[in-house]
Order: sequence, then structure tokens, then C-alpha cells
Amino acid sequence: MTDQSIQFELERGIARITLNRPDKLNSFTESMHGALAEALTQVEASDARVLVLTGRGRGFCAGQDLSERQMAAGAVDLGDTIERFYAPLVRRLRALPMPVVVGVNGVAAGAGANLALAGDIVIAKQSASFIQPFCRLGLLPDTGGTYVLPRLVGQARAMGLALLGDKLGAEQAAQWGLIWQCVADDAFDARLVELAEHFAAAPTKGLAFTKRAMNQSLGHTLDEQLDMERDLMRELGRTEDYAEGVSAFLAKRQPAFKGK
Repeated sequence: MTDQSIQFELERGIARITLNRPDKLNSFTESMHGALAEALTQVEASDARVLVLTGRGRGFCAGQDLSERQMAAGAVDLGDTIERFYAPLVRRLRALPMPVVVGVNGVAAGAGANLALAGDIVIAKQSASFIQPFCRLGLLPDTGGTYVLPRLVGQARAMGLALLGDKLGAEQAAQWGLIWQCVADDAFDARLVELAEHFAAAPTKGLAFTKRAMNQSLGHTLDEQLDMERDLMRELGRTEDYAEGVSAFLAKRQPAFKGK
């Protein structure tokens, strides 16, 4: 990968993508979007069983690099930017057949905050914060923000975050259910490794199907969801990991899942 704004690693079933523009709080440029898309292509083609996404430096991601907008001549088509970059990014993360663990190491603002919320398990340093500053620019929360915020924290809190643009600390974000866990700063790196290693040894297909079912439940009736559970469980019942899980349970030993 020639663009160093994204760093990609793959080892022992763990794929790691690190946003790497620390001097700009990892804010997005078009070339950075391209590098991230390339990294996700590598994840999709690999034998990874978990993706860990985090940022380098004191911020996770400050959203769009607005200096790139200033350099553009004439009016900017923000809808085109969503269509080409942010929407495909969210869709790919939600569709990955593995858990996506997001480690919010610092401020997550704008599209950066909503990128974090596209993950499946989101943890944040105690010193981190989440900000929806779109209202200060005459915009609305993109990158899935208007979708996930009311579903995670309810309509009233989502409206407050979106219309006021106030900073939300990681501890309160966890209390509100916006993220999974707020972690002490000095324990953050170890917790991220712990989660990555846990999922790398887990029954990946079952987790992928759980992710799919949870995501699709938001638009399903109960009957539709019950039918989906039936169909997915039927397929999972034929997997090697299910057979191994049952065998390990009966033998009172730790299972050795292969992700198949």
C-alpha cells in the first residue's frame, strides 16, 4: 500500500486497520478513502476472523478534512462524496462476515464518530469523546449518523447530539449505550488486544450470522425475523464449529474453533 494514511496488518487471523494521519486527527481525504477501500478489499479476500479499526495519535478521526474542500473550485457536491466514499465504507463494514472491533483512542468527530459507530463492538478510552458537529456547518449527520444515533440512544438524545453538536465523553457514551465499553486510558491497548484475540479464536461464521441477523432485524417484523433465525440456524447446524462446540461442551474442554 503506497498511501501511508492507512496502515494495514494481518496476523494470526487478526486484521488491523489504523487511520494514520495523526497530525490532522486522522481526518479523511480522497486518497485516504482510496487506501482504506484497498485495505478492506484485502480483509475481504483474507482468512481474517476479526477486524480491528483504530486511529494513531491523539484522535480517532475528525471526519472530513475540510481543507481539501476549500481547495475545490466552485460548489462542492457533498452528495457525491457520500455516494462514492462514506456510504460504501459503512456498507462494507456492516457486511463484513466477521466482528469489527473499533478502538476509539481519542476524539471521534463528524464522519469519524459515525464511522466508529459502524463497528460491531466499540470501545473507547476514558479520555475520548464523540461529537456531531454537522449542525455548526449547516449539515446533517452523515456516514449513517441519522440511522444509528436514534437506534442506539433514542430519539431525544439523538436529537440533542445532532442539533446541538455538544461533546459526549466516552464514559457517558457507554452509559447511554452508544458504545460497548469505556476503558481507562492505560488499559485501552491491552483491552483491544484481548478482544482481537478472543474473536480470532471464536466461531466466526456463527458471529457473522449473528451480526447479519441483528442488523436486518431493524427492518423486519417478528415473523420475518423468526423465519430468518430458522434459516440461519439450519445452516449453522451443519458447520464444523457447531460440531466442535458440542463436542467440547460434552467433553468439558475448551473448543478449538476454525471459523468454519
